[in-house]
Amino acid sequence: MTTDALESRAGRRCQNPLNTLHATHYFSPDLGKELAAVGITHPRAVNFAVRAAALGPVGPGAVTAVFYNYKHELVAEHVPAVWRTATPEQVLAARARAVDATLRRLLGDGAVASEEMAEAARLALRATEACSRSARPLYSAHADLPVPQEPHLALWHAATLLREHRGDGHLAILMSAELDGLEALVTHTATGRGMTPSWVFTTRGWTREEWDAAAGRLRERGLLDADGELTERGVALREEIEEETDRLDRAPYEHLGAEGVRRLTELAAGFARAAVTTGAYPADLIGRR
Repeated sequence: MTTDALESRAGRRCQNPLNTLHATHYFSPDLGKELAAVGITHPRAVNFAVRAAALGPVGPGAVTAVFYNYKHELVAEHVPAVWRTATPEQVLAARARAVDATLRRLLGDGAVASEEMAEAARLALRATEACSRSARPLYSAHADLPVPQEPHLALWHAATLLREHRGDGHLAILMSAELDGLEALVTHTATGRGMTPSWVFTTRGWTREEWDAAAGRLRERGLLDADGELTERGVALREEIEEETDRLDRAPYEHLGAEGVRRLTELAAGFARAAVTTGAYPADLIGRR
């Protein structure tokens, strides 16, 4: 284990581009193609299946619990029915094929086969050595999966582990802050870094009326103003949530060490920029409106 000093937000800055790389497949036509090949065609069913498959053929309650910000009724429309169409093992294999195709399309075969890709995979996998399974169901389920041999898939796998490790801890902090799933989405969108409301309605199942009701509860707590913007108290709460998430997520990055984190951030950011530039994400995905 390395012991060089790590700046307090270094792990967050490293995880951000890794998460950008991880999430490309959710918006990729390759994912829909590969899941359709095993019989799953509804976009929402695809989303639930690929992220929950590592848990096994679980029911809607488990998926709602670990995803946190999806409306339970939407989850129940597709889970567990999706497992009658394809097994979790089939879904995971289809997901791997989709990730391979997506990264090759977005980054190019040269980047996929590069020494920089292999280096990033080694660094990211080293960081995952210090992840903790305790109270982290999505991380722990993905940690049971084998590490792919090809570097670009190994990097994606490690990015997934680091994303879910941070995410599981983040949910504990949201609960401590007494933000339910929709309130968490509303406050995140208000920062300007979360999904637009239209994408929340499309992918999470909430309605405009439910969004407005959540915003009303947040105004009563003094976290949002009349225009739907974060108040000073709301800004402070969101930053406290991120800082506490950093604290729960510091072990992988302390294990990797400051120089390793710096280099992994540099490499991951380069790949993430290339993916975004190539059109990995919808233009209207992020924003307040």
